[in-house]
Amino acid sequence: MQRNISSLHFIIFCSLILFHGCKPKEEDGHIKIVTTTSILRDIVSNLVPSHIEVESLMGPGVDPHLYKASQGDVKRLCQADIIIYNGLHLEGKMGEVLNRLKRTKDVYAFAEIIDPADLRIIDSTNEFKDPHTWFNLNLTRLSIDELELELIRILPQDSTQILFKTQKYLEELQLTHEWCLSTIDSISPENRILITSHDAFGYFGEAYNFEVRGLQGISTMAESGLKDVTDMVNFIIDNKVKAIFVENSVSQKALRSVMEGCKRKGHAVEIGGELYSDALGQDRTPEGTYLGMVKYNVQTISDALK
Repeated sequence: MQRNISSLHFIIFCSLILFHGCKPKEEDGHIKIVTTTSILRDIVSNLVPSHIEVESLMGPGVDPHLYKASQGDVKRLCQADIIIYNGLHLEGKMGEVLNRLKRTKDVYAFAEIIDPADLRIIDSTNEFKDPHTWFNLNLTRLSIDELELELIRILPQDSTQILFKTQKYLEELQLTHEWCLSTIDSISPENRILITSHDAFGYFGEAYNFEVRGLQGISTMAESGLKDVTDMVNFIIDNKVKAIFVENSVSQKALRSVMEGCKRKGHAVEIGGELYSDALGQDRTPEGTYLGMVKYNVQTISDALK
């Protein structure tokens, strides 16, 4: 297992590599794109020709909020021709390094092209924005439109294929959005309350008219306390919520404390299923793709709440 390195050492290590030079763009046509998350890897793979290699630093089930980069990650970043990350502080301290890499590489922040007016503010003090934009497919479309232009600029020799593949993928995205609307329509408005481990589904709530509550905050680095659990228990009982949802990349311990608290007060609430929030499922499964993950989540929520 590769050793994780601290944020400071990560910056120093990467700065040394930058000083000595990173791998230049291949002249033989072999291009490597490195993304931070598995969600971005899948999206980008659907936009570029198959001869372009796309890999992610974080695999299935990995929480990007808690992720610590290894020396191997630094090497992969420096060997990449193009780097694509989410931005909006999703990658934490790694954002500092990614900004440094912009001096010598094509580095693109997928979510940061979205109009700030369309982003959820999570901290009015410093105006931090919610980075989980992928749960609103219309915002994903905006990001893809801009990424398409950026990829064509960087890879003009592949522009025809990029245009064709992006259009096809956007059509699939639209069909997925329409399927989500139809499926969610089976849930009565009073039952559209989505309670999860952390506050990752705010954009989903805006897109599909759900009230969303997360036990933890936007980042899983913030732990829930006794008051958070008590408040959630009371909210569930007051609103007669029958199901809550765990997440594939977040510990279930705190949410199960909520279940026990409800039980002690005479209200039975069930685990409605496991949702995919900050990472995809295993490769070669439906939830191992971005659109498959979205459909899996919506079907799971619908089955539990309707």
